[in-house]
Amino acid sequence: MTLRCAAIIIAILALIAAPFAIGQDYYINIASQILLYAVFALGIDVLVGYGGLVSLGHAGLFGVAAYILANVLAAGYGHAVAIAASLIGGLIATAAFAAVALRSTGISFIMITLALGEIIWGLAYRWISVTNGDNGISVTTRPAPFGLSLASPRGFYEATLVIFLLAMAAMAIFVRSPLGAALAGTRDQPRRMNALGYHVWMIRFLAFLFSGLLSAVSGVLFVYYNQFISPQALALPASAAGLLMVIAGGAGTLLGPVVGSALVVIVQNVVSAYIERWNFMLGAIFVAIVIFMPEGLVPGVTRLVRATWRTASRRRPRAMAPSLGPKP
Repeated sequence: MTLRCAAIIIAILALIAAPFAIGQDYYINIASQILLYAVFALGIDVLVGYGGLVSLGHAGLFGVAAYILANVLAAGYGHAVAIAASLIGGLIATAAFAAVALRSTGISFIMITLALGEIIWGLAYRWISVTNGDNGISVTTRPAPFGLSLASPRGFYEATLVIFLLAMAAMAIFVRSPLGAALAGTRDQPRRMNALGYHVWMIRFLAFLFSGLLSAVSGVLFVYYNQFISPQALALPASAAGLLMVIAGGAGTLLGPVVGSALVVIVQNVVSAYIERWNFMLGAIFVAIVIFMPEGLVPGVTRLVRATWRTASRRRPRAMAPSLGPKP
């Protein structure tokens, strides 16, 4: 067993044991928030970290799936139908989103995604017959897969953990797949990839669909967690927070979005109870990360650990060879 496999197994066991170690329902709910936002951040990381495409409109895709789920449940359909409809609707919305946004790259791509996200937020705010406006839509029940109730904080955390692990596995497979390698190529050398015969637009479009699927999954989890959805969840700060999670943790890494989501959620929900100006603190942390670890927390800490290990290895006194006595 390699060191990486052992670390993965230990991390999974720690996540499974977390609710038993935490005990309090409030902090179990915080852990559930971290996992669902980690799925959302992973979706953004597909584009930002591996595709080199910075999006400021992913909260719109997140919200489309959430509103579809809430409306289908309000119409009297079951949870399975509602979840399927929300994921399919999220993919359709992502396809339309990508078809418009991928007409450009760089700053233009950022501005297009920002505009599209604001359009979706405006629809959620003004289309009262569908979204109920500022009053939002409430969801009264949670699903019970295989007869397991998700009504308790621990039950919901366990279900969220399973979905999070599946999202991480799908992300790892995607990154190591030919499509993931091609996406990284379009990020680094799009003209060369085009000259080699790769369809750069289609590669980015397929990556966008995968990113939107992860965003839709997180939107479903968000609705079931809060049992409520309103236009506030689709606003620009939600997209900015997701992007902050990716950049702070480390774009282009699997663990970076997870660490970034943990940082943002803990500051928003735990630190804010003790520090009134927690927004200032979060901004200061982000600025410090950008200055001292511009690649993000996960790559930065890994670099520091390796440098410390190399320095310590050099300072160790070399063991003296055993004396064999005078030669005859």
